[in-house]
Amino acid sequence: MSQLTRRALIRGGLGVTAVATTGLLAGCTTSSSSSQVGPTASAVAEAEARRRSASGSVVRAKLRPRPVTLDLGGRTVSTWAYGDSVPGPLLRATAGDVLKVAVDNGLATDTSVHWHGIALRNDMDGVPGLTQEPIGAGEVFDYEFTLPHPGTYFYHPHSGVQLDRGLYGVLVVDDPAEPGSYDEEWIVVLDDWIDGTGRTPDEVLEELKAAPSNGMHGGMEHMGPMTGGPGDMRSEILGGAGDVEHPYYLVNGRTPQDPVTLTGRPGQRVRIRIVNAGSDTAFRVDLGGHSMSVTHSDGFAVAPVETDALLIAMGERYDVVVTLGDGAFPLVASAEGKGGAALAVVRTGSGPAPGASSSPAELAGRVLLGTDLVAEESVRLPQRSVDRRHDLVLAGTMAPYRWTINGKTMEDAEPLPVTQGERVRLRYVNQSMMFHPMHLHGHTFGLVEGGARKDTVVVGPMASVEVEIDTDNPGQWATHCHNIYHAEAGMMTTVSYQA
Repeated sequence: MSQLTRRALIRGGLGVTAVATTGLLAGCTTSSSSSQVGPTASAVAEAEARRRSASGSVVRAKLRPRPVTLDLGGRTVSTWAYGDSVPGPLLRATAGDVLKVAVDNGLATDTSVHWHGIALRNDMDGVPGLTQEPIGAGEVFDYEFTLPHPGTYFYHPHSGVQLDRGLYGVLVVDDPAEPGSYDEEWIVVLDDWIDGTGRTPDEVLEELKAAPSNGMHGGMEHMGPMTGGPGDMRSEILGGAGDVEHPYYLVNGRTPQDPVTLTGRPGQRVRIRIVNAGSDTAFRVDLGGHSMSVTHSDGFAVAPVETDALLIAMGERYDVVVTLGDGAFPLVASAEGKGGAALAVVRTGSGPAPGASSSPAELAGRVLLGTDLVAEESVRLPQRSVDRRHDLVLAGTMAPYRWTINGKTMEDAEPLPVTQGERVRLRYVNQSMMFHPMHLHGHTFGLVEGGARKDTVVVGPMASVEVEIDTDNPGQWATHCHNIYHAEAGMMTTVSYQA
C-alpha cells in the first residue's frame, strides 16, 4: 500500500492534478499514521452489497463529454457538453436499480463525473485524486453503483471549473411507492453562463487569482465581487451574491430572448423538479400568477409548504407542485443580487407570451429557503446521541483570491476523522460576508434546526448551520462550497473514515 501525504491525496479533488500512484485508491495513511478507509477497501464493497436488491434492474447509459457548438437562444457559443444541447441526457431509474454509465472522454483534457447527492459507493463518487484517477483524454471510465434513494439529483464534472461549461445533466430516481398525486412532470434546470462569450471559466478563475493582494487575511474581507462583477453584487437575503458576472442566465439551456415553453392544461397539478446547476449564482424562482407547494428538498420529502418564491443555491434541488391557471405565465429565475434573470414560458391557453424582462409580483412575496423546511417524518434521521463533532470554519479573501475551511485551502487541509457507525455533528461556521452552499458527498444530513434532509445547505454571512450524519457509507468524502470558484480556490476538505 502506497503512502500518500494529505496534500497529494486532496490536490486532485477539484481539478488540480493528483500524484498518480498505484495505491491511491486502495487506501493511505495520514500524517498521524491513522488508517484511512480507501475507496477500494472491503468496507466500501460491503456497504454497496447491502444496498443491492435482487429486485433492482440494471439501467445503462453512455455519456461523451466533447467540444460542441450550442445555440442558447439568440447566442451561439463554443463550449463542452454531454450532447448536442444542455442540459445533457436525462438519466432515469428507480430506487434500488443499478446504474451503469460509460463515460467516453472526447475532450483534450482530463475529466470526471460526480453524481451529486447520491449516497453511492466511494470509488464511484467521481472526485479525481480522492476517489478515482481522472478520466484522461480519449479514455473510457465505467461508473456502476446502486441508487439507494428516490429523488431529484444531477451529474457534473468534479474537475476544475468544468461545471461552468455545459457539462451537467439531471438524474431522476423514481420512488416505486410514489402516490402520483400530480398530472404532469417538468424538469427545470437553472444555469449561469459565461463560456464562449469572450472568456472561458478557466480564464475567469485565473483573473480572480491574479488580483493583487491587499495584504488582508482572515474571515471578513470578502465585501463584494471580483473580476467581471457589475459593481456591488449584494442580496438582502444572502449578502454577497457572487464573484462573477455571468452575461446569460438559462432555463433548460435557453436565454430569455428565446425561452423554452412548458405546456399543460388549466387545472392540472404539475410536479416541477428544479435543479440549480449554476456555478456562482443563487436563483429566486417563481411562477407568475401561481403559488408553489414545496414537497421535496435535495431528493427527500418535506412537510409541504406554500410559498410565492423559492431561493435555490448552487447544487440544491427542489420539487414543487403547482395547479396551473389558464393562459401564458412567466417562470422566472432571478439571479439573486446580480440583476439578471432566466425565463421559461408556461402555457396552458391563448395569450401573448411573457416578455424577456418579466418580473412577476411573486418575486417580491414570500421567499422560502431550504433552512425553512422540515423533513417528512418518514425520512428523518432517528433520534440518537452525538458521538463526534467537527467545526468547519469558512473564510476567505478576494485579494488574494483564497477560500478556506479551518484556515486551510484544500491542498493543505486536514481530514475530519470519523469511524463507521457514528452520529456525527458538523457545524459550518461562516466567518465571511459571502454565502456558501456547503455540499457533502456520499451522505444526506439532517439539519439540527428545522430537520430537513439535505446534502447541500446555504450558510449565510456570519452565520452557522449545524447538521448531523450517520456514518454508514465508508470511504473518503469531499465536503466543499458549491460555488465552483470558491471550491477551486480552496474551500474544500474531506470527511475521512478511519479503520
